[in-house]
Amino acid sequence: MERNMFKEIKDELTKDILPYWQQFAKDKDNGGFYGAISNANKGNPKEWRGIVMVSRFLWTYSAAARLLKKESYLKMADYAHKYMMKAFYDWQYGGMFWSVTPEGTPLVARKQIYGDAFSIYALSEYAAAVKEIRKDSLAAETAMEQALSVFDKLEKFAYDEVYGGYMEALSRDWQPTEDTKLSDKDIDCAKSMNTNLHVMEAYTNLYRTLPVVFPEKKPERRAVGRALQNLVEVHLHKILANGYHLTLYFDKNWKPTGPREISYGHDIEASWLLWEAACELKNLELKKEVKPVAIKIAELSLLEGFDPETGGFENTMDENGVKDSTRIWWNQAEALNGFYNAWQMTGDEEFRTATEKVWNWIMTSQKNTENGEWWWAVSATGKPAKREVKGGNWKTSYHNARCCMELLRRNGEEL
Repeated sequence: MERNMFKEIKDELTKDILPYWQQFAKDKDNGGFYGAISNANKGNPKEWRGIVMVSRFLWTYSAAARLLKKESYLKMADYAHKYMMKAFYDWQYGGMFWSVTPEGTPLVARKQIYGDAFSIYALSEYAAAVKEIRKDSLAAETAMEQALSVFDKLEKFAYDEVYGGYMEALSRDWQPTEDTKLSDKDIDCAKSMNTNLHVMEAYTNLYRTLPVVFPEKKPERRAVGRALQNLVEVHLHKILANGYHLTLYFDKNWKPTGPREISYGHDIEASWLLWEAACELKNLELKKEVKPVAIKIAELSLLEGFDPETGGFENTMDENGVKDSTRIWWNQAEALNGFYNAWQMTGDEEFRTATEKVWNWIMTSQKNTENGEWWWAVSATGKPAKREVKGGNWKTSYHNARCCMELLRRNGEEL
């Protein structure tokens, strides 16, 4: 019998990914979510918790509630929203704390713009879900106002009016800081591809969902639209200035700094997020400029980052041309999104075939068939990295649930 990829995708979303996190992610003693979950599905109550993790849970279950019209998903989103506003929202200075202790007190209080962007992404989706599913206008408006409040802070303090784009991090009270490093794998820099990519992603969602909750807020939506267009142009002319791989780190005036590594996962993710932003803006001239760039990024990702033999999608290549062929969970998810989007843009069957092969890799090698969800990392030969956590501050439901929802929505599946 011929396999039905889209049936498998729906089953993976509704029978594994979404129920997994509902069952294992919540810390019922301290509240919120565990900052680390082992491969045996045991949460670590002593691990710190980050705004990125909470935002990704909030976005996932809000998006799932909207797509699948299921109240239990919205209840999970309610739980995440309550925790976000109680533990992470900075009621004194605005924006979000980067991390908190398990007890919910601020741990790293600086404004890491990547984290604030994810809160906008999540809050705007939650607002739309509450409005559409519950018809609760007051709760929806409250959540959207929370998203807009963070947007306003980023525009006032994080946006660089001279050189464009957004700064990497600021102090708790939105002042310059030299402590900007996003993670242990990153460097201190003034600006990064990663932060600006996810601000663009967040602003796209805010622009899309704002009329769902506030159809009358046209000046606010125009402001979001202007900021979003600026971000698309920053990607086209700064982050992609040296070709069709994203440069990772920059100084304030967009001079590249740090290692010249290629991140294949970010490349293919940017391909579809850039096109999504241009399409939401409905700017024909911008779409004409973005389309060939998005396609070229996807073509290069297919050529360099995709293994047609196994179907796996590779991780990075350093400045000496040495590849890390580890299959990271989120790279596989973004390859699905990016290749399927490129197929829809071009009709090139190579992209459709690559999508199917990546999905086959996920089902046969990335998926943890014993304890649920996906392995963090798997070798090129299919050996899982069992020392890596199953979930936590950097691995949640976001990438893999999103790729499933994206493909189901794009294929027009009956849900």
